[in-house]
Amino acid sequence: MARLDPENLARAEATIALYPRRRSALIPLCHLAQAQDGYLTEDAMAHIAELVGVTPAEVRGTASFYDMLHLEPVGRYVVALCTNIACMLAGAYDLLDHAESRLGIGVGQTTEDGLFTIEEAECLAGCDAAPCVQVNHRYFGPLDASGFDRLVSDLQSGALSDSVPRHGVLNRVERTVGLQKDGEVASR
Repeated sequence: MARLDPENLARAEATIALYPRRRSALIPLCHLAQAQDGYLTEDAMAHIAELVGVTPAEVRGTASFYDMLHLEPVGRYVVALCTNIACMLAGAYDLLDHAESRLGIGVGQTTEDGLFTIEEAECLAGCDAAPCVQVNHRYFGPLDASGFDRLVSDLQSGALSDSVPRHGVLNRVERTVGLQKDGEVASR
């Protein structure tokens, strides 16, 4: 796709209304466009720039800074494996090797069926569940090879569709209250 579709355009305008300045909605609109298309297309970034009053380069610069935003197509499920110290000590590199073997892809690659993309994460802040894995920003862990295989099977079968939406969808609750402006709370 390209620009925001009519439903997402309405959601974008409602989101912009929650902020005292239009440009403050830039990141939420990037998430909205990514939820629509699975990644941020050039046309979507240009559309977001028009909506919030910045240049497309500013949208791209912001989007390229955050690893939760993707500028190229990724799988339905983005699987991030933490390899920071706590996870590393708990076997994260063995799990990463297993994940690459199980899915037949390396870090930064997507399976041929378009279901999975593997990412290596510096820290997922799930040290108590090391080694920690996120799938579309939902936590799983601690995982070993057999736990990872069950996770993949559950994702493939749709058994986790109630708790793990397709990539790009961060939340399922729409915000209705905005930031304070001059002592008032913006609302719809």
